[in-house]
Amino acid sequence: MEEKKEEVAEKKEEKSFSSINLKSFLLVTIILGTMLIVSGVLSYLIPQGSFSRDPDGVIIDGTYAEQGIKGIAIWRIITAPFRVFASDDALTIIFISLFLLIMSGVFNLLDKTNGIRVIIGKTVRKFSKQRKLVVCIALLAFMAFGSFFGMFEELVTLLPLVIVFMLSMGMDTLTGLGVCMLGACFGFSAAITNPFSVGIASNLAGTYVLQGAWLRILFFVIVFAIVAAFLLLHIRKITNNPEKSYTYAADMERRKTLALQTEMESEEDNRIFKIYAVFFAVQLVMLLLIASIRVIASYAIPLLAFSFLIGGIICGCFVCENKKDVFKYMGQGAVSMLPAVALIALASSIKLVMTESGILDTVMYHVIESLRGKDKFLCVVLIYLLTLFLQIFIGSASAKIMLVMPIILPICATLGLSTNIVILTYCMADGFTDMILPTNPVLLIGLSMANVSYDKWVKWTWKLQLLVFAITLLILFFGVQIAY
Repeated sequence: MEEKKEEVAEKKEEKSFSSINLKSFLLVTIILGTMLIVSGVLSYLIPQGSFSRDPDGVIIDGTYAEQGIKGIAIWRIITAPFRVFASDDALTIIFISLFLLIMSGVFNLLDKTNGIRVIIGKTVRKFSKQRKLVVCIALLAFMAFGSFFGMFEELVTLLPLVIVFMLSMGMDTLTGLGVCMLGACFGFSAAITNPFSVGIASNLAGTYVLQGAWLRILFFVIVFAIVAAFLLLHIRKITNNPEKSYTYAADMERRKTLALQTEMESEEDNRIFKIYAVFFAVQLVMLLLIASIRVIASYAIPLLAFSFLIGGIICGCFVCENKKDVFKYMGQGAVSMLPAVALIALASSIKLVMTESGILDTVMYHVIESLRGKDKFLCVVLIYLLTLFLQIFIGSASAKIMLVMPIILPICATLGLSTNIVILTYCMADGFTDMILPTNPVLLIGLSMANVSYDKWVKWTWKLQLLVFAITLLILFFGVQIAY
């Protein structure tokens, strides 16, 4: 009877998860669909025009020539999301889509076989007697998974485990939320090799993943130091006066059941830890090889996808007793990413319509002329604010990249802004606000799991968000000044 109750509860939880995701998907679809229609309508209002381009496809400044107005056929607008797979960008879109499907499949395998839970759990247990150290190490682990491998939503499944450990060491629920949610999200945004932002953007720009990584590494260190200090100051405050914690009353009740919830380390956990530790070590080596060997740098996306796929299958076969489960879990993960692939196609179709109607170069020309002679930092801030605005409505990093980057990159190249600063600007704007925007489903899920109200979360984190926003602008200003 108890098992049936658990199954029902589990189904309800899954339903709430997917219902939020469905709403988010529909909202983004409506927004992108509207933008697609608008791009078609603009073809009847804006004159056609074109730039000459060099063999690498880079705009040659001063070569813009304007033509007359000629609207695009309606059937081309309607079929654009399908025709992108036969356009000039088809290979890039297909590679990125396959990459996302493979990564999602592997991460789902890691989740279903308790790989990430064991790695984080083992780290926390090892240093459980040293509160401040364990907070810093766990935070670094979550940020590293986000920054290097683009993991965010997958890590939220570990939130209950992290909260239990933080409570068992005399801290509060907010500390667990900070380590897990802030760590994963801020790590994703302070991206070093994040394949879903830096990886895709580098591929679109024709650069390699670790180009200009030194400033992204510096930024990662700064963000880690800020969040760690934020959490340690919070711990000191609630240690001196526990009642100052926003979750004090709820935590008192939770601590009564800690003895039943805390998991002990088993031999199976040790075996899983060793297998997946080797897996992530191999992926890091692959990233370093891609960065070091220029010949293969341009094939970063397919190489990483192949490495994750083969490594995931091999590790899964060692972990799963039933080998069919490996492909089952990977298949489930890939299927869950199909909506993101649809959004990528929809976002890419906007550029296709603007290109076919001949207005893309016209739009670029007027943007370039309006920014010409302006301060480069102002241009960077405008890109930053544009991405922040889109972040309110479009949570998917890959969908935003496919929408924004094809237009921004050639404009910035003409204005003398490097690819490195553009990618860094995008990464900074894409993510940090996920931890304060009520439109982000992952934040709502995490707060629901922790039983923390949205207003308490905002009261606790708004100063941190302002500080990070100021730091990002300072880093961008520094990047512009040194021609990063």
